[in-house]
Formats: sequence, structure tokens, C-alpha cells
Amino acid sequence: MMAGAVAGIMEHIIMYPVDSVKTRMQCLRPLNSPCYPNVISGLIRLVRAEGVRGSLRGIGTMVGGAGPAHAAYFGCYEHVKHSVETSRRFSSLAPLIGGACATLLHDAVMTPADAVKQRLQIFNSPYHNSLDCIIHVIRNEGLSVLYRAYFTQLTMNVPYQAIHFVTYEAAQDVVNPSRQYKPWTHVVSGGLAGCLAAAFTNPLDVCKTAINTQVRELSIFGMVFVLFRVHCYF
Repeated sequence: MMAGAVAGIMEHIIMYPVDSVKTRMQCLRPLNSPCYPNVISGLIRLVRAEGVRGSLRGIGTMVGGAGPAHAAYFGCYEHVKHSVETSRRFSSLAPLIGGACATLLHDAVMTPADAVKQRLQIFNSPYHNSLDCIIHVIRNEGLSVLYRAYFTQLTMNVPYQAIHFVTYEAAQDVVNPSRQYKPWTHVVSGGLAGCLAAAFTNPLDVCKTAINTQVRELSIFGMVFVLFRVHCYF
């Protein structure tokens, strides 16, 4: 669990500027906000306009949520996977079941942090910092708004993690069948698994960002609405 927490925090810190650009590219943009043609161009424009500090807005909230969320995720994954493999009845589905169960727990912790983080990342965000955003959102929109994208996030992350772990385990069987400690095999397997999972679930990630960054209230059908509203941005 400790290793999972540290790995999750480092992942978010290293990739956070890119994540900021992704959020701006995915949200329903106001007319006066910049349109980035790609991630590299967006990152350059963001740093030029707002500095490195601007690309890191909201990172404190993300780090605060990522630690416990990833610790719970990997702890749950290993426990469920081991339990399923021990039963032998569904042992071949152990990575898939473990990934799905771990995601349910992970997203319960991560969704509020993600909502605050994305509101701070958008262009011309009205919030001064994470605490200001949390207070303003709860006071004006209610605590439940921090979980508004939970269903969409689950709809995205359950298949993402299932695809990721199944692909990762399959790749490990090919490049490292003896399961010896070889760092390069984890890089290859993890990279392949991440690319494949992201390709399948990116449209839902767009929906999650749009729902998280909209101030007005969305109904339970918000994900369906956003799918039609932003289909051209996939």
C-alpha cells in the first residue's frame, strides 16, 4: 500500500502540467479561452501565459487525494486478486475482478479531489486556491456536487483498469514469464497497457471533465448530455 501511494503521488506530480493542458482541451470552452491544437503546443502556451506555477494549479489537492486513493487501490487489488486466485473458480478473471473492485474504492476517495483540481485547472478559474474552491463549491452548490462525476468516473475507470491490468498481466506473461525482477519489462507492459486502456476510455474522460467543470447543475443524465454535446472534441 505504501509503494502504491508513493507511486501514485509521483505519477501525478510528474504528469500534472500535461494533465492541466488535457483538462483545458476537454472542457466545454468559453469563447474567450485558448484552444490548444495539441498537448505540446498547449503546454508551451500555458507556461508562457501563466508560468510554471499556472500549470501546477490544484496540485496540492491532487497529491492529498492521490496518496490514500492509490494506497487503497493497490491494497484492494492485491487482496481481491489473491482471494479470487485462491478460490480457483474464476482464477483467470482475477486481474479483471481485482481491478474493478479496487477502482470502486479508489474513485470514492479521488472523485472530490479530481473535481476541485479540474476547477482550478480551467482557463480563468475564479478560485484562488484549493481551499477557496472547496469552500465556494460547498457553500454555493452543495457537498454532493463534488461527487457529481462519480458515476461517469466509474464508467470510465472500471473498464480502464480492467483493460489495463489484463493487458499488463498478459504482456508480463510474454516478456517476463518467469516473473523475475526486470524493470524494463514493467515499463514495456505498463506502457502498452496504459496506451490501450486510454484509447478505449478517452471519450468518457472528456465527459468527466466537462461535468466536473460545469457550474450549472446536471441531472443524472449529464453523461449522456455531454456525450452528445462534446462528441466533436473526442
